[in-house]
Amino acid sequence: MIDPKSSSGGSDGSRPDPSSSSSLETAGDHSTHKPKAAALVNRLVQEFVTWFKTLASAAVYATLIVTFGFQVARVEGQSMAPTLIDQDRLIVNKLIYRLGEPRRSDIVMLYYPIDPDKSFVKRVIAEEGDTFRIENGLVFVNDVPVRDDYVPQGFKSYEDYGEQVVPQGYYFVMGDHRNNSSDSRHWGMVPKKYIIGKVQVRWWPIPTARVF
Repeated sequence: MIDPKSSSGGSDGSRPDPSSSSSLETAGDHSTHKPKAAALVNRLVQEFVTWFKTLASAAVYATLIVTFGFQVARVEGQSMAPTLIDQDRLIVNKLIYRLGEPRRSDIVMLYYPIDPDKSFVKRVIAEEGDTFRIENGLVFVNDVPVRDDYVPQGFKSYEDYGEQVVPQGYYFVMGDHRNNSSDSRHWGMVPKKYIIGKVQVRWWPIPTARVF
């Protein structure tokens, strides 16, 4: 009898040829190259698909945000200096005035009433129903002087503006650079439908970024 445990070769009980064993192992190693390459390609394809889906989703979300909620804008000119200066980048909240009303001191983006293809950034000075006037550089709303510490002395305008009442659905706006701003003093009050949204954030330049 032959104990099968004592045999490590062929059926005749002879020892296996070491060179034969080595060649079989080598052949086995080469046979794994193709599956590994296929797995790598498959993984790369899956990663690309995932990346593309993420990018496409981000683009869709960005479009929805810009269309319905927020808008990125750039300041041109110095009419809102020193609060905002030329080339500042802003984020404008377009949703806020669908849910509520503009308030005094809000910084807003609006369509220019004379040419709605243009847009300006100004500050709301008086709301609908308010009585206002300007005397010797001081702005009065409902007979109360407006606190305008954001306007440096050298930026004030000392031209008087007679008392008026803001009609329903309209707003009186001015630039913070009072003596270098085209605003409601020159082209009248702004209908609410022309107010695009509230300036919420200045995000550029980074060192002066802030929330309003």
